[in-house]
Amino acid sequence: MTRLAPYLFGALFLLLWESAVRLTGVPRYLVPGPVAIVGAFLADPALFLASLASTLGVTAAALVVSAGLGVALALLMQASPLARAAFQPWTVVLQVTPIVAIAPLVVVWVGNPFAAVVVCATIIAFFPVFSATAAGLAAAPAELLDLFRLNGAGRWDTLALLRLPAALPYFLAGLRISGGLALVGTVSAEIVAGSGGVASGLAYRILEAGYRLQVPRMFAALVLLSASGVAINAALGAFARALLRRRGEA
Repeated sequence: MTRLAPYLFGALFLLLWESAVRLTGVPRYLVPGPVAIVGAFLADPALFLASLASTLGVTAAALVVSAGLGVALALLMQASPLARAAFQPWTVVLQVTPIVAIAPLVVVWVGNPFAAVVVCATIIAFFPVFSATAAGLAAAPAELLDLFRLNGAGRWDTLALLRLPAALPYFLAGLRISGGLALVGTVSAEIVAGSGGVASGLAYRILEAGYRLQVPRMFAALVLLSASGVAINAALGAFARALLRRRGEA
């Protein structure tokens, strides 16, 4: 019953939503009901799915780039106190910089719309992976560090055999957070930059529907984005559990 609770709640919510819209007579251009939203999607499913594929392609690219950069910078800062002192303040600057303010500049500087949106999404998704990995590298048990030193292990041996395995759960937790942020960053960059993921992402469909007051189409695109975010989070969570379970068995 506990596993079914979210689905039952969702079905009840949709039923109440549709009932409220029908009973109050709210116009579809203000608040469409679930039936109208599904109808808007079914009117052109191929276009919605193609736009979703474009947005997810940018999201995946941004997640891969942010994960690689985050791990590389965390390793560099762990290996070099000078690098830690030099780079750490600037990573915080990237975290707090609003993407809506710099997305138009990134588009102008990069030139290619797809690459520009990937860069913007990477800026948003980078920090969780980096901070979680850095915390994991620093969280190796002190007694094991002493044991490695007593046995004459060098810095790189300690990093490869102790710190990296200790940081794996932290990295996976940060990656799961970055997955959702990569999607948010992609959509934000598509909207602000006006590129729409090479003029075909879901953000472009939202803007297009908004200009035409096709609110059910806007909601259909938003539902697809929400479902994609849930799917990304669930997939990364399953990946983390499988990897950690495999490591435990090994």
